[in-house]
Amino acid sequence: MSTERRTTVRGTPVDLDRPVAADTEIGHVHLKVADLERALDFYCGVLGFGIRQRWGSSAAFIAAGDYHHHIGLNTWESLGGPAPPPGSTGLFHTAILYPDRPALADALRRVIAAGIRLDGAADHGVSEALYLRDPDQNGVELYRDRPSAEWPVDADGHLAMGTDPLDLEDLLSEPAP
Repeated sequence: MSTERRTTVRGTPVDLDRPVAADTEIGHVHLKVADLERALDFYCGVLGFGIRQRWGSSAAFIAAGDYHHHIGLNTWESLGGPAPPPGSTGLFHTAILYPDRPALADALRRVIAAGIRLDGAADHGVSEALYLRDPDQNGVELYRDRPSAEWPVDADGHLAMGTDPLDLEDLLSEPAP
């Protein structure tokens, strides 16, 4: 019995079993927040993103460097609203990829200086990650990838990610960028 999923859209064949293009990336995330200034204090004041555009007191678009925006923040449907209750569906976390280990160490120093508590820190083999919450209780992962040549594989050559403790003191020994 065939399980192929093929159809046509406006005369063009579509193979729904074909994977997405390998070079596809997630470009940005847009978060509903209760208080725009509080969110900007965290994402810009603590993590160091810059404001690229602001729509009055209801929205802002922020980025690392000159990109149009990596994170959108808005209060359009959430002004003064509560965080989603535990056990509800929604975003687990936003993952912010740092270019290297010194940049991740700098992010950790910023988080510590702001008095923000980490929810966790893990060495996944393929990456090193810090987990925390933004002021609206959205999960935030700050991480850096290892080069793919260093990724752990099992005896059959399959990726073997894990969740080992991340040595924060070792990470903090990295030089400032």
